[in-house]
Amino acid sequence: MCELHGGEDFGQDVLDAGLLVRSSVRGVVARSGTFEGVVEGFEAYVTRHGADQQAEVLRFPPLFPRADYGRVNHIHNFPDLLGSVHTFLGSERDHRKLVLEFEDGQDWTRGLVSAETMLIPAACYPLYPLLEGELTGTRCVDLRSWVFRHEPSDDLPRMQCFRQREYVRVGTADQAWAHRELWRERALELLLNLGLPAVSQPANDPFFGRGGRLAKATQREQDLKYEVLVPVTSTDKPTAISSQNCHLDAFGTAFGIRLPDGSPAHTACVGFGLERIALALFKTHGLRLEDWPTSVRAELGL
Repeated sequence: MCELHGGEDFGQDVLDAGLLVRSSVRGVVARSGTFEGVVEGFEAYVTRHGADQQAEVLRFPPLFPRADYGRVNHIHNFPDLLGSVHTFLGSERDHRKLVLEFEDGQDWTRGLVSAETMLIPAACYPLYPLLEGELTGTRCVDLRSWVFRHEPSDDLPRMQCFRQREYVRVGTADQAWAHRELWRERALELLLNLGLPAVSQPANDPFFGRGGRLAKATQREQDLKYEVLVPVTSTDKPTAISSQNCHLDAFGTAFGIRLPDGSPAHTACVGFGLERIALALFKTHGLRLEDWPTSVRAELGL
């Protein structure tokens, strides 16, 4: 069994070592050069082992058109996690009022209006509008983006803004399912190969409200989601660092992505939480890179 490093408060150990730096808002942190080196090394590692997918590469900014956001069920399922972009579009008189409220410590945000964008809640969301129409053959896309989820927490791996690396398959039901199964095994193997005490298990998304309980049960019954878990800040409640998901035809239907026979396309994805994986590596191998196993450093180019 892998020996885990760090004291009782691993998050504080990471901060004391300068690997991450907290801001005044929970879940918003700065990353050090050493931390970023581990993230970059892991991304290169995933790229090598995903080369057989022959995936197209797309990199999206952390913003998503509001009109496209309205075509998915995120606001129905995860309203507590969403992030909406607002800005000022008023007159000079409105601006004076805004400044006075700001200087008086009032809620000056009341003068703002919604922009055309939302913060991305998952790296794959901006992909689907680009695929609208008839799909010619299967598509595999390599994605990475900053994503946002409003869940402020003192648990260091639970950041409000973080990066996801994904491989998304769009095609028939069989192709999507095969993609999920391939990466369910491969993701676990890749993480175990880095010396992490990783385990895979069925999971569900954190659907909101009373209707969410049924959605969670349905997702588990249909065997749609798996997560790879590693102890980071808690042994009793390990942290999910990767997920493998089958979406059925949800996005194909929402965005009009059609197969040649006219039926909606199916999608599946694997996601790697880059900050969480870096933290899992520091927890497992120690806070100093020079103490890490030679084999792990070699795999990550460190």
